[in-house]
Amino acid sequence: MTAAIASLASYGTDSDSDNESKTNTSPERVDPDATAHLKPLQSAPTMTLALLNAAPEVAVKEAVEVGTHLDPSLKEVTYNPTYETMFAPEFGPVNPYKSQQMAAPRNMLSGYTEAAHVNDFMFEQQRRTFSTYGYALDPSVDTNQMSNTTYIGAVDEAEKKKGLTVFEAAPKTEAAKRKKVKGGEAAEIDNFLGPWAKYADEKDGAKPSEEQQKELDEITAKRQKKGRNEEEAPAEEKTVLHVKDAYDYQGRSYLHIPQDVGINLRTMDVPDKCYLPKKQIHVWSGHTKGVSAIRLFPASGHLLLSASMDCKIKLWEVYNDRRCVRTFIGHSKAVRDVCFNNTGTQFLSAAYDRYLKLWDSETGQCISRFTNRKVPYCVKFNPDEDKQNLFVAGMSDKKIVQWDARTGDVVQEYDRHLGAVNTITFVDENRRFVSTSDDKSLRVWEWDIPVDFKYIAEPSMHSMPAVTLSPNGKWLACQSMDNQILIFGAQNRFRLNKKKIFKGHMVAGYACQVDFSPDMSYVVSGDADGKLNIWDWKTTKLYHRIKAHDKVCISALWHPHETSKVITCGWDGQIKLWD
Repeated sequence: MTAAIASLASYGTDSDSDNESKTNTSPERVDPDATAHLKPLQSAPTMTLALLNAAPEVAVKEAVEVGTHLDPSLKEVTYNPTYETMFAPEFGPVNPYKSQQMAAPRNMLSGYTEAAHVNDFMFEQQRRTFSTYGYALDPSVDTNQMSNTTYIGAVDEAEKKKGLTVFEAAPKTEAAKRKKVKGGEAAEIDNFLGPWAKYADEKDGAKPSEEQQKELDEITAKRQKKGRNEEEAPAEEKTVLHVKDAYDYQGRSYLHIPQDVGINLRTMDVPDKCYLPKKQIHVWSGHTKGVSAIRLFPASGHLLLSASMDCKIKLWEVYNDRRCVRTFIGHSKAVRDVCFNNTGTQFLSAAYDRYLKLWDSETGQCISRFTNRKVPYCVKFNPDEDKQNLFVAGMSDKKIVQWDARTGDVVQEYDRHLGAVNTITFVDENRRFVSTSDDKSLRVWEWDIPVDFKYIAEPSMHSMPAVTLSPNGKWLACQSMDNQILIFGAQNRFRLNKKKIFKGHMVAGYACQVDFSPDMSYVVSGDADGKLNIWDWKTTKLYHRIKAHDKVCISALWHPHETSKVITCGWDGQIKLWD
């Protein structure tokens, strides 16, 4: 029994203590004999048992704030959130400045600020003043404390600027304004300086000594002389005669029209019927680079003049032995264009060395040279007999320049184009001329009047770098850069003939010269593939195509007295005769 009571006391449970208290409060129920041996224990003091709780306190789940919160901007989650987590309120205060238009909340230029009692304009004014001048109004500091070391720099700066903000203009004081040197009265023309006078406090630059100035002058003169020599010095002209005798037994030169070639070259009559050329019958080879232009001798066509990229000009026989008669050397860069005068005794050449040169066809002598420091792209004599001393050249600086060959002076400039001038063609009995340009327009001019009286430019038009007048003088054939040959009327209206458009060849990027057969039944042109194309004038049908050159076939000429002879030249350096 003693052991049982001790064990109950050590456990100290509530139920045991209840039982014990009941035992103590009801002694009459205890047998006196049974408790006789416990008498010594009854004299001990009564023990109170302390309540012990060994388990920790466990909080109720609903009372704990859930630690995981969902960001409402999330598109996906990697775990299964509970209903309470998904629909829990968002944490933090509501941002009043957040809007749908701005990804990040901003209410000023440099970021975000909370609203204060400062007006928006005043705040921005002070911010800009601080970033510009280095000082600003501080609303949190009393003006009496502005003498602190923290604000000394700002105060000094503010005093210099007189407290101005960036939105206020500096006061214009007389002291701040620089004074100018007085330059006399306006009536004195020589001494009056006016607004060009120097400032009173302006210092002259350091002047070099006499020796230094002399040395500088020598260097400057040497540079100018050197530059002038490099730019203006024309290449030395010389000529080479390739035939044994320049004159025959009667004293006639090669310019004399031959009469033993089986055809009358002196007649002005046109062949009755022309035919398609079929085969190549001769090749003139002598140029080392591409041939850029060929011209037949006026009226007779018994000589052929060729201009090449090897800087040389050659004169060839069209009949008999078909020899190279003479070579003209005098340009330092590629020759672009050549043009005979009416009699063929002289011709002009235009080259990329910026020079136009007048040559004697018989002797090979260079008579004169002309330049305006621009590249001439085309050159033409005035065809009138009384104006053979005048010629015009289309230049790279958008001008058409008219020279007098006798004096060497520029006598007129036609300056209306917006791009480099590519062609000049005389029409209407030589009273007018037509020019085409890189500005994709066609302009018609009266001779010696520098204002175009006709301007043709359509949105669909392309540049036309090659133009030929028909033998009857009624039509202009223009090689267009959109792989077409366009026909314009050459009298009065200068209208585009929409029924006469020749297609089927590839010329984009090349100024391939067009020509007509003498009887106006065919149109011929080269193309970028080196082919000779022949169209029917009436039907515009492409009749025939011949592989003429290895490279670009740049020009095709139909002989004015022959029924089927066509001369072509190409960038392969060869000139070919077809029949």
